[in-house]
Order: sequence, then C-alpha cells, then structure tokens
Amino acid sequence: MNPFHDRREAELAVLSALPERAHDLTRLRILADKKRPPVVAVIGKYNHGKSRLLNELIGHAAFSVADKRETVALSAHEHGGVQWLDAPGLDADVETEDDAHALQATWLESDIRLFVHAAKEGELDASERSLLASLSSDDQRTRRQTLFVLSQVDQLAHDQHYRQVVQTIEAQLPALEMHTISATRHRHGIEHSKNLMRVRSGIPGLQESLERAAARVPHARSFETAFLVGNIRDELQQLKAARLALASSLRLGQARQRERFDQDLAATLQKVAGDIQAVLEVPGPDHSLAPDSFANQFKVTPGKLERNRLQVAYSKACIEINAILIKHGVTELPLTQRTAVRSLNSIMIAVLGVYVKYRKDLQQIFCEVAGRERMEKEFARYFEMSADRVELSASIAAAERDLCVAERALEALLGLEDPKMFEKTV
Repeated sequence: MNPFHDRREAELAVLSALPERAHDLTRLRILADKKRPPVVAVIGKYNHGKSRLLNELIGHAAFSVADKRETVALSAHEHGGVQWLDAPGLDADVETEDDAHALQATWLESDIRLFVHAAKEGELDASERSLLASLSSDDQRTRRQTLFVLSQVDQLAHDQHYRQVVQTIEAQLPALEMHTISATRHRHGIEHSKNLMRVRSGIPGLQESLERAAARVPHARSFETAFLVGNIRDELQQLKAARLALASSLRLGQARQRERFDQDLAATLQKVAGDIQAVLEVPGPDHSLAPDSFANQFKVTPGKLERNRLQVAYSKACIEINAILIKHGVTELPLTQRTAVRSLNSIMIAVLGVYVKYRKDLQQIFCEVAGRERMEKEFARYFEMSADRVELSASIAAAERDLCVAERALEALLGLEDPKMFEKTV
C-alpha cells in the first residue's frame, strides 16, 4: 500500500533528503503525464528568427514576430500532435523572469530542442558553445534530442560567405548535425507556388527530422524516467548507507564510552572498598562515636583521632572516585540541581551527601555490595547527564532522524516510479 497520499507528498519526501534534485523531480512529474504530446522547444538568442521559424514549421502565424525583443515569456501552441514552445532569448538578463522561462523550456518542458543560430551572426559565441555542449551531454544522458538550426541564411551576401559561416561552425562543433534554413524563402515558395524554393529553404527537411525525432519521444521518455529514477535511487541508497554508518558509529561510540566508564568506575570502587575495609578493620572500640565534652574541646582525644582517620579515608576515596568522573567528563551538576551555594554543587555531595561519615556509614557505602551498586547507578546517571553525553545523544538522534528521512525518501521513490500510483495527481 502506498503510504503517500499524492505525488506532491512523495516528491517532498524525496526533496527532504535530496533538495538539490528538485529539477529532476519536476521533470519526472512532467514525464509521468502520458497524455502529454511531444514537446519541441525553440531556443537561442533573441532576434535569431526563432518565432518565425516556428510559424513556418506549424504553417501559420501562431507566434509573434518582431525585429525587437518580443518574446519575454514562454509561449506554447499545439499543432500536428506536437506542442511547440517559443522561449525568450537565451541572452536574457540573468535571474530575470524571462531567463527563468528560457531555462524552463530548455531543461524542463522539452523533449526536442531546436537550437537556432542566425547565420548573419557568424560563428557561435562562448555561451552558445557552452549551452550546446550541455545539451549534447544531456541528450546522451537522457535520450532527449537537440537539433541545430542555422537560420536566416538568405541574409548572407553571397554563397562564399555562407560556406565560411558553415565551415566555421562545423569546426567549432565537429559532431554537430546542421540544418540550414531560410524562413523567408520557405514563405516565398509557398505564397508563389515555387516548390523548389520551398524545398531548398531547408524547412521541409527540418520538418522530416522533427517527425522522426517526435516518433522517438515515447521511448526516450521511458528511458529518461528510468534513468532519473535510477540515478536518484542510487544517490538515496548511498545517502542511506552513509547515514546508517554514521548512526551506527555514533551508537557504537556511545556504548563504548559507557562501557569504559562502567569499567573504570567499578575498578575504582573496588579499590576504594579495599582501602576503606583496611581502615575499618582496626581492632578496638569505635571511639568516633564518643562525643567530645566542653572540657576537652581543645584537647586531642581518641574520638577526634578516630574521626580524623575516618575523614581522611573518606576524602581519599572521594578524590579517587572524582578523578574517574573528571576523566569521563562528569564535572558539573545539571542546571536543575545547582544551588546558590557553590560548594554544594558537587556530584560527590549529590550522591554521598554532606553528613559526617562513621564506621558504619563507610561500611555501608563502600564495602557492602548494595552500597557500591547504588553509587554505580547514581554516578552512571550523572554520567549520562554530562555535557558530552547529552551532545552525543543529540547527535545520534539527529543521525537517526536523517536516516529515517533517507529511508522514507526511498519509499517515496517507489511510488514515483510506478506510473499508476499517482495518475490523478500528475
């Protein structure tokens, strides 16, 4: 069952993973329209005779013709089972609306591109050569078709000039198949019933080439659809693999960090337990429980000595445990647990408290299994709340979200690949 409600939703799922493939997804949407006739787009610089050529190919004045810059938007006309597009000149100002229309006709809408260059302009300039190279590369990649038209050959002064222009352009683009045409001669031949002039105008030959190209469009569209879907799928699979590797690596690093912390903490607590046990095994009564009187407050008593001995042992144990915490980045309490008294903002105090420790307390805290397990649990909790661990957890969550985005995009692509999946939303 398709989890996406319509084609747009599936496209958005792919775009969320590959935003740079917006152009290809738009092209796939166009290709999915099975009722769409072959589309021929005439492109080239303005005032090179594009609109007039279109009118001759169609057989009537469907497109506006003028000596000044006339076409500033994408004009369309359907005739003879073909949709004809007249795009603004490719020398439109960069980033203007008509430039966008020209790009739309060239790269999104068209199945067949007629690249028109006026013979009177002589050789192709750098921008034309660059675009033709891009179109040729795209033809090989997608099976779309580009035909080169040398227009307005009647405006050349003599045959030698004509031959020079043709030879120059052929030298610039050796693999180029050139159609030389004169819309003026074609129109004159029709209006004056001069069939030879009409044939020699080059328009009939171009029309035959267009008919053959149009017949190849269905196959080319199928090929291009499969190519684009496959290309996007490959990129998504690579993206998924990379994101899976990242998420796995982060999770593994997280687990190893915790394992090292648990091992270091357990070893330290075991050592501390032995040290404390040695202190507690001193024979004789527990003098630390005997309170000092007012009379001996300035004297050295057995109770004071015992309490000092226990405090020193406890402090050493805390220092050793705290060193492990610092080693693993557990240095501060979470903000929610901090108090106005800085000296109390210690993880050791948060876990062990501030009360005086006697033999019984030290025995329970450090030497008994239940006491060590409680410390391991509490220190591990603060370890997980440390800045590095929180940041690592956030990175893992982000990596897993990104992985889900890639997986969902692959699922969406399956819907876009099936021509029956979104027939009503094309």
